[in-house]
Amino acid sequence: MTESDLREAVARELPGVRADLERLVRIPGIAFDGFDHAHVERSAEAVAELLRGCGLDVEVVRAGGQPAVIGRRAAPPGAPTVMLYAHHDVQPIGDPTLWESDPFEPVERDGRLYGRGAADDKAGIMAHVAALRAYGDRLPVGVVVFVEGEEEYGSDSLERLLAEHRDKLTADVIVIADSTNWDVGVPALTTSLRGIVNCFVEVRTLDHAVHSGMFGGAVPDALTTLVRLLATLHDDAGNVAVADLVGREAARVDYPEDRFRAEAGLADGVRLFGTGRITDRLWTKPALAVLGIDAPATGEAPNALVPAAKAKLSVRLAPGDEPKRAYAALRAHLERHAPWGAQVEVTFEHDGAPCVIDASGPMFDAARSAFRTAWDGTDAVEIGVGGSIPFIATFQEMFPQAAILVTGVEDPHARAHGPNESLHLGEFARVCLAEALLLARVAEVGRG
Repeated sequence: MTESDLREAVARELPGVRADLERLVRIPGIAFDGFDHAHVERSAEAVAELLRGCGLDVEVVRAGGQPAVIGRRAAPPGAPTVMLYAHHDVQPIGDPTLWESDPFEPVERDGRLYGRGAADDKAGIMAHVAALRAYGDRLPVGVVVFVEGEEEYGSDSLERLLAEHRDKLTADVIVIADSTNWDVGVPALTTSLRGIVNCFVEVRTLDHAVHSGMFGGAVPDALTTLVRLLATLHDDAGNVAVADLVGREAARVDYPEDRFRAEAGLADGVRLFGTGRITDRLWTKPALAVLGIDAPATGEAPNALVPAAKAKLSVRLAPGDEPKRAYAALRAHLERHAPWGAQVEVTFEHDGAPCVIDASGPMFDAARSAFRTAWDGTDAVEIGVGGSIPFIATFQEMFPQAAILVTGVEDPHARAHGPNESLHLGEFARVCLAEALLLARVAEVGRG
């Protein structure tokens, strides 16, 4: 198909693609504990149906976790095979009062489609479907579509899935549609991602709660002690103060502070955390956040000293760091800085490795060419991402011969994981065209 044919085909398919995206968004497929996993099953079946409609041989598979979907079509003689990855599970919605509309009823406002999963990552699934529909029976490459069902919950069974179905998944190019673009109107190739370590720290100072008047002033309460301990995790400028965590410089990409503040929604007068270039702080330095605290609610708190308090911590690791070593460093810091001799217990939750991608070679050049065409002459920016997609390191290890292209449907205003998640529909159209063009460019490279 010519470039003109592809443009027309993608434009023709977009209304149906959007309708199917909205159907997917209506399925609350959350893989976290405590949610109805029947919805995850429904989501997998819906994805399987979409891929069957593209003429793929499809199966729903699992390896002890949530269902994933694999769809395959063999390559034409001499053509390469491309794996197209996305995930169909979504994040919990959090506080429903913070959503301007029902998170599972997609709504368009100002050119954006709002709903949980509209961007992360059901639009990634539909970008793959759009490219496949555009080609119909004339696909120039072999494809294997792999749609995971528990990425948001940590991809616990992914490695087993990859091992069990490795022969079906082997490809020359892997396209992971789960990242972001640099801006509306500016595409990106993600070439580094931070890793992650999540853990819990519990502080205990008493066997039981005691009267705050009778014992306060001599007995440290656990909440004050926990706050004091958490304060040691950063220096006065906001840099992470845990020794031995890795940091490095980022690519020389300018991220103006006014744009960053606006995209982050930073309140007036709040200064930025840390020191150094913003891209360093976001992409290649560690970050540490307190995600939650178990403590009495203020409306129900008695006049008593709290005996124990617990916090959940999340560390984003710079490329080049190692999760197990980083967790040991964090645990040692917390135990070493226990205020007033308090008992401190640190419990590991989960981790994931950071990664760096060498974006050189003909397949990456093919991607840059496809993006440049889809964005009307705008070159793709090579970016790091502060978030974590730990399974990319797994893909690198299990498929070392494959070129891994990390692309995305999001933009800085998508609010993935937060209330009012949304997809820019104009950018989504460009993403769909770019993927169709990419398959053609990969086929050309494969033919030599």
